Amino acid sequence: MAEAYEQYRPGYPVELLELVMAYAGGSIGTALEIGAGTGKATRLFAQAGIAVTATEPDPAMLAELRKQLPDDDAGSASTVAVSTVQAAFEDLPLDSSYDLVYSAAALHWTDPDGRWDRMAALVRPGGVFASFGVPIQLADPELQEVARVARAPYLDDDGVPSPDGTPADRPMQWPGTELEQTEWFTDVRQALIPRHLMMSARDFVGHLSTVSAYVMLAPADREQVFRRALEALPETVEIDAQIDVHLARRRD
Repeated sequence: MAEAYEQYRPGYPVELLELVMAYAGGSIGTALEIGAGTGKATRLFAQAGIAVTATEPDPAMLAELRKQLPDDDAGSASTVAVSTVQAAFEDLPLDSSYDLVYSAAALHWTDPDGRWDRMAALVRPGGVFASFGVPIQLADPELQEVARVARAPYLDDDGVPSPDGTPADRPMQWPGTELEQTEWFTDVRQALIPRHLMMSARDFVGHLSTVSAYVMLAPADREQVFRRALEALPETVEIDAQIDVHLARRRD
């Protein structure tokens, strides 16, 4: 699974870094990443000169990240300052705080009980919290329907439902809805970075293989869904890979 994440999930563009930096309104020296996976977002922030501590509970994901970005603590000659920690968000020690704490398509895996109290302990006063994800889908509505028909016998919906049940037509989406209610954070903002990508149908199906709705299917059913999709889709497809971003500032 870790190799599939690395191969098929798209990275993050410099526009995301610029958005976070502009919101911060000053320099960001240190950052903590929650659920780093194979380091797609880690690379973006570390290559900007930020000292990133990337945390990830899955050992295979973390091993893939370390292949891409050698651990700074291991004596690497790399100029990219990345330290890695194998731990879930709930197990992280609260004895350090950071200029930026962020999560790339992983916040929904964290325990909602005490989530923001713990987050507030990790973000320094005046610091920034950021959450972002890429809900990839086919850009062409007709091809979206083709893909829906292909999966219909095995899967009704392949999206990730809102963790707090916020309807899709509400102006503010999760986690902004929760951030607006917590005493710890202020200046909650929601932003969208438009992005379209071209990829082969095989790579698109490869991406689907990393999506939880498909991962949870029985192996035989998953194989049939992917076979049906490949038979129905053209060789190359356009992907709507917009980045949904939520930002908030830790109260002083």
